[in-house]
Amino acid sequence: MALTLTPTTSVHLLNSTSVARPYIFGADFRLRSQFRRPVSSISNFRLKFPSTSESLRCLCSPSSASSPMPLEVSAPNSQFLDCLLYSRAYWVTQGVIAWNVDVGEGSCYLYASSIAGLSFSEDGIDGYDFSLKLEAESGSLPTNVIEKFPHIRNYKPFKVPSDLDIRDLVKSQLAVVCFDAEGRLIQGTGLQLPGVLDELFSYDGPLGAHFTPEGVSLHLWAPTSQAVSVCIYKNPLDKSPMEICPLKEVNGVWSTEGPSSWEGCYYVYEVSVYHPSTLKVETCYANDPYARGLSADGSKTLLVNLNSDDLKPEGWDKLADTKPCLRSYSDISIYELHVRDFSANDETVGPENRGGYLAFTFKDSAGVKHLQKLADAGLTHLHLLPTYQFGDVDDEKENWKSIDSSLLKGLPPDSAEAQARITEIQNDDGYNWGYNPVLWGVPKGSYASDPNGPCRIIEFRKMVQALNRTGLNVVLDVVYNHLHANGPHDKDSVLDKIVPGYYLRRNNDGFIENSTCVNNTASEHYMVDRLIRDDLLNWVVNYKVDGFRFDLMGHIMKDTMVKAKSAIGSLRKETDGVDGSRIYLYGEGWNFGEVAQNGRGINASQFNLSGTGIGSFNDRIRDATLGGSPFGHPLQQGFITGLLLQPNGHDHGSEATQQLMLSTAKDHIQIGMAANLKDYVLSNHEGKEVKGSEVLMHDGTPVAYASQPTETINYVSAHDNETLFDIISLKTPMDISVDERCRINHLASSMIALSQGIPFFHAGDEILRSKSLDRDSYNSGDWFNRLDFSYSSNNWGVGLPPKGKNEHSWPLIKPRLQDPSFKPQSSHIVATLHNFLDLLRIRYSSPLFRLDSAKAIQERVRFHNTGPSSFPGAIVMSIEDGHKGSPSVPQIDPIYSFIVVIFNASPSEFSFLSPVLKDRNLELHPVQVMSGDERVKKSVYDAISGGFTVPARTTTVFIESRNG
Repeated sequence: MALTLTPTTSVHLLNSTSVARPYIFGADFRLRSQFRRPVSSISNFRLKFPSTSESLRCLCSPSSASSPMPLEVSAPNSQFLDCLLYSRAYWVTQGVIAWNVDVGEGSCYLYASSIAGLSFSEDGIDGYDFSLKLEAESGSLPTNVIEKFPHIRNYKPFKVPSDLDIRDLVKSQLAVVCFDAEGRLIQGTGLQLPGVLDELFSYDGPLGAHFTPEGVSLHLWAPTSQAVSVCIYKNPLDKSPMEICPLKEVNGVWSTEGPSSWEGCYYVYEVSVYHPSTLKVETCYANDPYARGLSADGSKTLLVNLNSDDLKPEGWDKLADTKPCLRSYSDISIYELHVRDFSANDETVGPENRGGYLAFTFKDSAGVKHLQKLADAGLTHLHLLPTYQFGDVDDEKENWKSIDSSLLKGLPPDSAEAQARITEIQNDDGYNWGYNPVLWGVPKGSYASDPNGPCRIIEFRKMVQALNRTGLNVVLDVVYNHLHANGPHDKDSVLDKIVPGYYLRRNNDGFIENSTCVNNTASEHYMVDRLIRDDLLNWVVNYKVDGFRFDLMGHIMKDTMVKAKSAIGSLRKETDGVDGSRIYLYGEGWNFGEVAQNGRGINASQFNLSGTGIGSFNDRIRDATLGGSPFGHPLQQGFITGLLLQPNGHDHGSEATQQLMLSTAKDHIQIGMAANLKDYVLSNHEGKEVKGSEVLMHDGTPVAYASQPTETINYVSAHDNETLFDIISLKTPMDISVDERCRINHLASSMIALSQGIPFFHAGDEILRSKSLDRDSYNSGDWFNRLDFSYSSNNWGVGLPPKGKNEHSWPLIKPRLQDPSFKPQSSHIVATLHNFLDLLRIRYSSPLFRLDSAKAIQERVRFHNTGPSSFPGAIVMSIEDGHKGSPSVPQIDPIYSFIVVIFNASPSEFSFLSPVLKDRNLELHPVQVMSGDERVKKSVYDAISGGFTVPARTTTVFIESRNG
């Protein structure tokens, strides 16, 4: 956005292409101190804010940071001045302020006002109650400062006297100003304080509410606050507090103690603090950052003791003893599911429990029976989309708006009416993915039967317990990279009310970075790092979850992730009630925005996490398998969708170009199947022996980045972008049959299920789930996100997907939705499910599919059908086991000594001769012998020639039995 001062002395906010909100937006926007000299008739200035209905959500694609807000001055005799709306200087340590200015023969001063009275005048700066001359130092910033703030490595240091009492000064409005040799003001700006706050106030003591037999104690870290009180409410709807207690400060931590009768009450902090977004000392009313419960309207924090026996389901304290068995992280497989999607349309669940936590506790429901099938086949982990307190869904269900779905069922499959009706209420219904965090440590109230009191806590625990009993470990999707709101007055703002300018990462002008989507957090700051680690421990200890998926993990510092992994791993059943060594961490290691290339410190990106044991999503295997990328042309084909072998009419270049594209895609997939290990050596399409890190993507980035197999999450679909069936329906030629699309769907799943590393599946991959080609269904309601565990429909053709994110593709989407031959029948859905269950059974039939070290994969996994004379539409992989007494490769599988897997993505039968695979006792895997897929049973191996024949679009597994 841009701020322009017009000749008519009106101030207009002009929309830009970004939805990011600059930091200066507050309830009261003050224009004083914007100019070097006074502007006449300043009192006639007025603010005009453009209206907008655009909602904010988290996008996983890179977006630019909030740009500075330029001031264009057209009033007579006025000059531009870097005003207090900017914070371009950094107080990085007690003794150093960093600023990108050269004072030359001039001077630099620090000014402070405890009442936020600073303003610039023709003669300099007014309204201060403290000033101090700063000494410009020669040389560069200290090494430790550059390491913490690499983006200001070239700033100049200004020395702060060692005897200055900084602890009180940081509570004031602050500015640095430089003057020339004649004393004329040159520049001025506000200060960013995280560096000095970390040095002075880093704290590892108690925070939040703590309960003892004697009473309740509250602790709040708020070093820049001038005063803090707590307002205690008896009931969640009370307007007036029954008690207001001032807190006392010791070294930046505000505390008080109360009686045991406070337990079960609600509270709000009243914080008096200078806020740079409004240039005022504001009175903010905020929830506790360490809140563990909330009122239904989200306005008050519940004083709840999570250790109370009243909040524990029967057997809760012994749950760690009955967790599903997990031998190694390499045994993990993950199924990603949204809480509401799971049961919102399940008629076998009572209406009062649909879409909520308790739906997972009904073992006879269609959904739970479906999960049980997956678990029985070998699936280990259920990944739940955000379940913390997030914005944009009211926790009070009576406030929701809804559409009578019977009105939509009779509409044509390509109708625009359904999406129009859904869009009308999408911000007032009960649906959102939840990537808009308000409070990280509280279960979302809309999924509970009663959002007031401790109900959400009890029901969340019952859900975890029930899923564990089903045989599934529970993974939480956590979003620590950004927050839903900022500023002193937004109802969903919490952290930015308590220590403004600290928790949210700011750019060099002092505005909030928004590359994640909005309000990026700054885990490079100690107390942000600590809050993240504490929150993870809260979910592990108090809710006994089994893993975490980190949204946009690359925007979190590597050090935070490593310390979190260590802290969790140190938990023991005997002392903490959980075994932290079995808890797995993984996330999105995308490297973009202000953190790219370690711009704010070493971030948790794919390459930086090598060697940590923390997993990251492998987008290489996804894009090579499907074709293109989520940000490219939707018709770009890939390995399984017909590139070269069955063109869809899109211009992919010459035949030679397509041959190279397909061969390159095959290389990328094979590296992914070897767990994307950077040191894994294979023969590429040119016949050269290369490491995975030596194979490059189109931009020169190495394909492989992992040091161990559990650092790779292989996947082809997730909640973002189109479902697997939908993207296949877009990219494949329109004239192929739905039977073939179903085979391609299964082929894609097989490539993930039978790869080394950790396989990840989106809920519904196994039942041909469709969102009617919606590429971003985060706010598309139950209608487009429907899951049907009765297997009667896959939700294809329920109307054109919502206009906002899909209209540009409507010309491609419409003819596909119109064509009845695209829609699978129930028989297709059931067959796909059975085939998917077979894949899980095959994966868990042998530890050879789940090798737990890079060394084991290099020793045992080989790819055949490689080099310049190979057929690019098929992958041949072998996995070898040793024999007892073998000094080279030890035996790990008591049943199978050798496995060959052939993935034929071609629309034709594939035949292959391999001299190195001759004279083996290979036969079809017994699971496939019993399969309902008649085509796979036509696969043939000839031991004399070493020849294989595999039908079109088929994955075949051959095994050599030890007893064979």
